[in-house]
Amino acid sequence: MRILLTNDDGINAPGLEVLAGIADDLAGPDGEVWIVAPAFEQSGVAHCISYTHPMMIAKMGERRFAAEGSPADCVMAGLHDVLKDSPPDLVLSGVNRGNNSAENALYSGTLGGAMEAALQGLPAIALSQYFGPANLKLDNPFEAATQHGAGVIRAILGASPDGGQDYRLFYNVNFPPVPGAKVKGVKVAKQGYRHGTRFGVEPHSSPSGRRFLWIKGGNQQVPTAPGTDAAVNLDGYVSVTPMRADLTAYDALDALKVIE
Repeated sequence: MRILLTNDDGINAPGLEVLAGIADDLAGPDGEVWIVAPAFEQSGVAHCISYTHPMMIAKMGERRFAAEGSPADCVMAGLHDVLKDSPPDLVLSGVNRGNNSAENALYSGTLGGAMEAALQGLPAIALSQYFGPANLKLDNPFEAATQHGAGVIRAILGASPDGGQDYRLFYNVNFPPVPGAKVKGVKVAKQGYRHGTRFGVEPHSSPSGRRFLWIKGGNQQVPTAPGTDAAVNLDGYVSVTPMRADLTAYDALDALKVIE
């Protein structure tokens, strides 16, 4: 198996090394693992692409490249430049430093990379590690992803129902904020919504008096509705959420027929 990896935390992120280990397990001794990741951190860029300016790409090592672009850019660079003559069988994005459950999924560059791979017609999985008091100070805070990542991916690939729809499935996987031995199992879960918490801004002034705004996230320990992604994560389960890039609100179509 030939696997392409990307992320949004950057080419030197520890989560990418965790993902490389997972991919090595999946690819096996006769497989290949290739990395095309952002040269600098690209967290929060979602499915952004560098449409109005070129990006530099540099070889950093054997099958390892850094691109000055978003995760979606990196996937396109991998597919249409680095691996143009030998496309991958699978694209993995992550392992993100922090969860991409609930509304976080909409901002996530990690998911943006997986989404782009799906739009390019390839199987794709985004992986993220939830952080919390039980795992943040571990020697390896990615322990749950490290121990369970390969098994979860194999299970998804073995059960994937994707049947050639225009918008191909991709998968959002979030590992719970617990040590690896405390993971209770896997739950297939809908995307949830954290009530009462959202992104905002925090103003600061520089020494020169200029005003700056830092984007500030909400409380990540707030559970979503029972059975949805963040709720099962906080209960110790890996969440698997199938997604598509089709943004249509199908439940609203009939109500809007009156305007035709």
